Amino acid sequence: MNSTTIFWAADSTVQKNDIRTYPQTGIGQVFSLYTREGVTVSNHAKNGRSTKSFMDEGRLAAIDAQIGAGDFLFIQFGHNDEKREDPARYTEPFSTYMENLYCYIDVARSHQAFPVLITPLERRCFVDANHLGMGEHSDYVAAMKQTAERHQVPLVDLYSMSRSALKEAGEAESRRWYMYFDAGCYPNYAEGKQDNTHLRYEGAVRYAGLIARGLYALDGVYKDLLLDGIDL
Repeated sequence: MNSTTIFWAADSTVQKNDIRTYPQTGIGQVFSLYTREGVTVSNHAKNGRSTKSFMDEGRLAAIDAQIGAGDFLFIQFGHNDEKREDPARYTEPFSTYMENLYCYIDVARSHQAFPVLITPLERRCFVDANHLGMGEHSDYVAAMKQTAERHQVPLVDLYSMSRSALKEAGEAESRRWYMYFDAGCYPNYAEGKQDNTHLRYEGAVRYAGLIARGLYALDGVYKDLLLDGIDL
């Protein structure tokens, strides 16, 4: 069976974690649970990076040096592009963010690899027990969708799917997906944590499954990345 690599350019919601940040888990850490034999995940995601800082630090160049024909580049940013107070990371959604996304697309296509745009994961932005706020990433989601349409790139709308999952779960149940827990639960976080952005294992698996569902819907080579017979 031919070998295929998924390269992942993204932020802390995707990055690989170790025991120092346990139980934090990135989507890219667990995505191989859904992939067929012969598919490898090369996870370049890094905490705190935006489309801009990821490139400025040479991380896209590292992917450029490794990616090959028939591989995939998953591009998932938004959380840190929004940080207007930080010029090293901030991008304007309908100009520099879209321009940067095209740089990632171009890297993939220049190697006859397949780019996939993935909208940013929603935060736990509940306003009460069962209702989410208006949305944390709406402009960046719209900009990514425009980029996908303009450049004819497949898109997985994790933002919309994660909002639906959060609404269905509700405020209390969804806490176990995120780094949101009481004091005494984990030695690394003796005082507890109320983090509505970063994931624990169960959340990472849940959202990796939503991405797999999106790939399944795209069909063709995207569906072929996945295990046969899985329930999405």
